Amino acid sequence: MLNEGGCLCGNIRYSFSGEPLVTAVCHCRHCQKQGGSAFSVVCAVAADGFQQQGVTRVFDDIGDSGKKVARHFCPDCGSPIVSIAEAMPDFIIVKAGTLDGFAQFTPALEAYCDGRLPWIPALVGAQQFSRSNIGDDG
Repeated sequence: MLNEGGCLCGNIRYSFSGEPLVTAVCHCRHCQKQGGSAFSVVCAVAADGFQQQGVTRVFDDIGDSGKKVARHFCPDCGSPIVSIAEAMPDFIIVKAGTLDGFAQFTPALEAYCDGRLPWIPALVGAQQFSRSNIGDDG
């Protein structure tokens, strides 16, 4: 199965093979700021199955581990595309809202729930983690 997505203006396109390893809602402050919203929906995918067309700009952020998180976005329309965490070198964290078939991926967990805004209810059936679900980074 090939999954495809891209930015708002279409200058960045990407694809990955297979299913995401996990789809999650992230309530960390960094995702809130990057997406300009209350949370971010992300899919962790295998790095070796990810391909991108077009050149993103990168903001080098720092995760909870103290390691770099490269946040890639379209330089033209500003859409956040992926995050690449130094603490998770085998994975690409795709911003799920940029997927062409976004609706088919249901989040199985919520991370950084300690940052959840008080008016956002917990996602029914999803595992809840107060910080990161991998215990290392966000």
